[in-house]
Amino acid sequence: MKYLYILAQITLSCICLTFISCTPEIKRTKPADIFISQMVAKHGFNESELNHLFQSVEIKNDIIKKISSPAEGLPWYKYRKIFLTESRINEGVKFWQENAPALAAAEQKYGVPAEIIIAILGVETLYGQRTGTHRVIDALSTLAFAYPPRSKFFLGELENYLLLCREEHINPLEPTGSYAGAMGLPQFMPSSFRTYAADFDNDNRRDIWHDKSDVIASIANYFARHKWQSGQPIAVPVSALGENYKAALKKDLKPNLTIAQLQSLSINLPKPLPLNNKVTLLAFELEQGEELWAALENFYVITRYNHSPLYAMAVFQLSQAISIKRFSSPYE
Repeated sequence: MKYLYILAQITLSCICLTFISCTPEIKRTKPADIFISQMVAKHGFNESELNHLFQSVEIKNDIIKKISSPAEGLPWYKYRKIFLTESRINEGVKFWQENAPALAAAEQKYGVPAEIIIAILGVETLYGQRTGTHRVIDALSTLAFAYPPRSKFFLGELENYLLLCREEHINPLEPTGSYAGAMGLPQFMPSSFRTYAADFDNDNRRDIWHDKSDVIASIANYFARHKWQSGQPIAVPVSALGENYKAALKKDLKPNLTIAQLQSLSINLPKPLPLNNKVTLLAFELEQGEELWAALENFYVITRYNHSPLYAMAVFQLSQAISIKRFSSPYE
């Protein structure tokens, strides 16, 4: 994907305010012209059809506002309250009961626990109840052509979106999703859809909007392809004596500390972990103080879905709560 980014960035800086305040149309702007030309040359799209398509695309000011203040900017004690609710736990148990065969089959094939798949859906879309109301093409175009800080990424996603619509025989103007262009129950970005979406019921469609078996398998495939370790722990709470542990707090989420190194920092593990495991030490802000966690490789895999450690911890804790509730139910 070789767009003329330098020219695009210069042009974007000059026209961004015009996009937002004056006109919803993008068909006559230089970045859109460059993008259309690239799609024609690289992928064989019809230029007149793309020009006609983008006449219906709108730049949305509210999308710019939303992407500038994501929920991951909250402290952990506030972020946790959004997702670790009794209703979200109960809805997760219900989803498990209603989709048990597909979840069991996906767990068998991909090695990813059912509760993790369910928790992803719980955090992302409340099990499909909140999949987003923005037209995907509007969201991606807004961020590709009117949001310079992320234009390179979203140009790539817009490219993948048009390709997947062609591959799946979807009208590009129809799918709706989040303000960032994430789609369906699992909120896949277009590039993730093209790489990881699965046709689990063999109907020759990868339907992450309506087909629960495809949704479940797509999430499981995503985790498996990111090297989920079946049967291995995700994260464990730890405690520290003194403040030596602070030297190990890094922004890099990839596990890089051996168990011996962790213990050398006067950190106590509540239960023994295999000595060949590596962990990353994470601190989560509470109303008073913080809680420390040793996160393992599977925690890192969850952050490949969303790079925020807050997100991954919410998924992990929600999965635990759903599993406990389901298997403690007198009806099971």
